[in-house]
Amino acid sequence: MIDLKKLEIFEDTTIREAIKAIDRGNLQLAIVVDKKRRLLGTLTDGDIRRGILSGLDTESNIKGIYFRSPLVATLAESKKDILQKALDRKIHQVPIIDENQHVIDIRQIEELIKPREKSNKVVLMVGGLGTRLKPLTEKIPKPLLKVGSKTILETILSRFLEYGYKNILMCVNYKSDMIQEFFGDGSKFGVSIEYILEDKRMGTAGALSLLKDKISEPFFVMNGDLLTDINFENMHNFFVSDEADALMCVREYEFQIPYGVVNTDNIRIKSIQEKPSHKFFVNAGIYMLSPKVLKYVPKNEFYNMTTLFETLIEKNRKVISFPHEGYWMDIGRFEEYEKANTEFNNIF
Repeated sequence: MIDLKKLEIFEDTTIREAIKAIDRGNLQLAIVVDKKRRLLGTLTDGDIRRGILSGLDTESNIKGIYFRSPLVATLAESKKDILQKALDRKIHQVPIIDENQHVIDIRQIEELIKPREKSNKVVLMVGGLGTRLKPLTEKIPKPLLKVGSKTILETILSRFLEYGYKNILMCVNYKSDMIQEFFGDGSKFGVSIEYILEDKRMGTAGALSLLKDKISEPFFVMNGDLLTDINFENMHNFFVSDEADALMCVREYEFQIPYGVVNTDNIRIKSIQEKPSHKFFVNAGIYMLSPKVLKYVPKNEFYNMTTLFETLIEKNRKVISFPHEGYWMDIGRFEEYEKANTEFNNIF
């Protein structure tokens, strides 16, 4: 990951110091920020040359020469969208910003075309019974159900592979032999797969207690029945830049009460709201964790991910959320399975 602090300069930075920042970053680019580290613009070698040609010297500040409207992308944008932006504008580097206008990464077009391989592991929880999808799941585990032209699990693997994540750990239980036979060591899918066998039902996080010797850096955990277009690389960089212990991907859920809501003070009616809507953030079943949190997972017990997060909050560990506004489908019921099949070709 790029050390962004090496690239950061301010409006009162001299051209001499700006040149040093550009050289340090080795990206032919520096990022101009304010005192709260919010992005103001970018500065390139070309901007400096034009400034010097206009009469500035190396002790002049860069306030009048940096580019104030750079092409940027948000955390929610997919690699495909970012690449298209860069190609359309013939730009080689695209700053990725969060909701506070802080730069959390700089994506280079070469990496967008061919992603850099990452060593971080991806833990997929694929041991569920798929009870709500019976009889479809009586003879086949839910992750092997086809949505569109691929099994659910194939699509998940291809999405991680798109961002350079190839090291996969599958926590298996129900019909584990079918999953292992289908995917093998993962080589024919472009990834490397290891299997962790749950000898009993262990919840959405219990199997993490079996991974302590296999994890040495931040890792993903994802339920094996989800389809999403989330940008995993942005999620990873957000986790690292915030120096978090645990990250939960969340989605906004809106619920409308189908009646007029009456607000009262004892028996007196104060106001009436006609069919109000309430918005909440809900757990999307995609996480990133530091290896340090594994010590909080009890050994060989049934344990849920929400319980782990509650424990981490109680222990005052740094627990953050990563909102996802794009496509997300939890394939738990027939209506969701049918909807995913209808939408698959348009999304993936």
